Amino acid sequence: MDVDPKPPQVDECIDLFLDKLWTERGLSRHTLAAYRSDLVLFQRWLNRHNQSLLDVEAAAIQQFFAARLDQKYSVRSIARTLSTLRRFYQTMVQEKHLSEDPTRLIDAPKLGRKLPKTLTEADVDLLLTAPDESEPLGLRNKAMMELIYACGLRVSELVELTIAQVNLRAGVVRVMGKGSRERVVPVGEEALDWLERYFRCARSTLLHHRCAGTEQFFVTRRGGGMTRQAFWHIIKRYAVEAGISKPLSPHTLRHAFATHLVNHHADLRVVQMLLGHSDLSTTQIYTHVANERLKSIHQSHHPRG
Repeated sequence: MDVDPKPPQVDECIDLFLDKLWTERGLSRHTLAAYRSDLVLFQRWLNRHNQSLLDVEAAAIQQFFAARLDQKYSVRSIARTLSTLRRFYQTMVQEKHLSEDPTRLIDAPKLGRKLPKTLTEADVDLLLTAPDESEPLGLRNKAMMELIYACGLRVSELVELTIAQVNLRAGVVRVMGKGSRERVVPVGEEALDWLERYFRCARSTLLHHRCAGTEQFFVTRRGGGMTRQAFWHIIKRYAVEAGISKPLSPHTLRHAFATHLVNHHADLRVVQMLLGHSDLSTTQIYTHVANERLKSIHQSHHPRG
C-alpha cells in the first residue's frame, strides 16, 4: 500500500481523525473529547519511551495497557481506550498515513456483563417529591426530573432541548440523540403537567421576563441554558434530601425508566425506540436487570429461596 511520503504531525492526524468522526458519524462533542483524551494520554506515555503515536508497534501498545492494569485501571476503561486506538489507526491506514494498523492483532479484554445501577419505583417517587415546587427553581428542577424519568432521556438530550423540540399540545418531545438520530418520545400526563406549569409560571421569571434570544427550554437564573454538570449537582442534592443513599446520577433515571418499563412487561423493541438505541442488544441488558430483580424477590420470599 502506498503511504503518504510527507510525514504527518501527530496533532494534525488526531484532528483529521476527529473531523472524520464528526462529519461521517455525527458524534457528540463529549464523545469526541473522550477520543481526544485517550489519544493524548497514549501519546504522553509514548513520549516517555521515545516513541510516537504514528510510529509504534503492537508490543508497545500491549506494554501501555499492561501499565494501565498495574495502575488499577478497569478492564472496561482499557477496552474503551483500545477501541479508540483501533479506530484511529484504521483511519490512518485509510488516509494512507500508515501502511498497517498496529492494533490489528491485539485482542480486546473480555468484559463481564455490568448491570446498570437503577432505582426502585419507591426511590423515584421520593426523589421526584424532593423539589420545592412553590419556587421557580424548584418548579424547573421538578419538571426536568419528571421529564428525564418519563422519557428516558440522556442528560445531554434533556439540557439541550429547545422550545421548538417540546410540543406541549401534542404531548411529545423531539430529541436529537447520538449520531444525530432524531426520535419523537411521548411524554406522560404527569410529566406533561409539570412541563406546562414550569413553562407558564417559572421560565420567564428565571429569565427576568427577557425571553428573546434564549431557545433552550430549561434555563438558569442567569438567562442561559442548563448544563449537564448543573443538573448532576441538582440530582445529587435532592437524593440526599430524599434519604436515598444509592449512587445516583442523571443517567440513573434513564436506567430506571427502561427497567421499570421492562418490569411492567413493555415490549423490548418499544423500549429500544424510546431510548434511541441503534442496536437491540444494547436494550437487552434491561431484561437482565429485571431477571436479577425476580431472583432477589424469590430469594427473599420463597421458603426455599
